[in-house]
Amino acid sequence: MTKVAIILADGLEEIEAITPIDFLRRTGIQVVTVGLDKSVIQGAHGVSLMADVELDQFPEDADAVIIPGGMPGSAHIAANDHVVNLIRGFHKEGKLVAALCAAPALVLGGAGILEKSRYTCYPGFQDKAGPYGDYSTDRVVCDKNIITGCGVGGAAEFSAEVIAYLSSREKADEVMKSTLQAGY
Repeated sequence: MTKVAIILADGLEEIEAITPIDFLRRTGIQVVTVGLDKSVIQGAHGVSLMADVELDQFPEDADAVIIPGGMPGSAHIAANDHVVNLIRGFHKEGKLVAALCAAPALVLGGAGILEKSRYTCYPGFQDKAGPYGDYSTDRVVCDKNIITGCGVGGAAEFSAEVIAYLSSREKADEVMKSTLQAGY
């Protein structure tokens, strides 16, 4: 079974965490939520999330890692050397690394893994990605083993792209249709 680790940090954007958790679980992908430094995470808008495990139990056998955006959640993740090294390791091994909103610029850019890659992020954060990558205004960008999303408004599309990458486009289309009831 495909396994995905989603890193949760205080100040995250709740929709950008909950949407991928929900969509991936609906398709049968195993999701393990990982609290950055504790098990109860306080979102940027006052929603508390309970992580499945804390960072010391990070599932290194995961096939992918997702980093929700939001501030200061993205900054907390970018400042954690252990997480940055885990993300670099996933990327180097060719595993999927996916991030939304501020996280592509702060976390992936900060880790240096956007080099020679096309990406998107929350508008205005591209300057924080450093000299790496080719910024796009697209809502979701998939380039090799990196998927990035622009933010809350693209959370469903981002989640569907992760599903398509890890499973199939058909499953991604099914979850979009069943959850949004409007198709595309």
